[in-house]
Amino acid sequence: MLIDHWPLHGLRVRTARLELRLPSEDELAEVAEVAARGVHAPDVRPFLVPWGELPPAERARHVLQLHWKRLGRWTPQDWALNLVVFLDGRPVGIQDVRAKEFGVRREIVSGSWLGLEHHGRGIGTEMRVGMLHLVFAGLGAESATSMSFTDNLSSLTVSRRLGYQPDGITRDVLDGKVVESQRLRLSRSDWESRERPPVTVTGLAGYAELFGIDPGAS
Repeated sequence: MLIDHWPLHGLRVRTARLELRLPSEDELAEVAEVAARGVHAPDVRPFLVPWGELPPAERARHVLQLHWKRLGRWTPQDWALNLVVFLDGRPVGIQDVRAKEFGVRREIVSGSWLGLEHHGRGIGTEMRVGMLHLVFAGLGAESATSMSFTDNLSSLTVSRRLGYQPDGITRDVLDGKVVESQRLRLSRSDWESRERPPVTVTGLAGYAELFGIDPGAS
């Protein structure tokens, strides 16, 4: 069975309404269809790589290829986990977690997208809460980072609500113009100090080495 060779297919993160996990191939196709229907309004540009503006078929293909590429390039020193977000058993978006030299740095960066039809229901906050529990309680992270354009108020609001603090500005080029992103950081101590809704993580035990963690470390 696939799970015997890639045990992270057994990983489950559950919040009050959501389940975050790796998808089957049919479920991956379904979340690609969610993306094809739209991930943001036409007048909004939330991504430095503007994949959300591609034609629907190309947008769906981007979701598929990025998922396969990240799994195929996974090493303990450089990994990226695309967790599909399920609401009532159906995919609604993706919450990703990425890290380089996690065993040493104990730091992750995250990103996410949610099908446009599911915006405005608190799902974006809830899926981030689940991801943070996974990395802090499950993987022993010391900090979680994120980045959003300075005019992406919805994403920045989620980060601030969860306790992230400003961590500087990054300047990039998009379509020949400079765009600024706000970097944000949430420390383990700040995460632990806040009241948090219940989250459960299963299927993670015994696979520390996949994330670059020494299983014998304290």
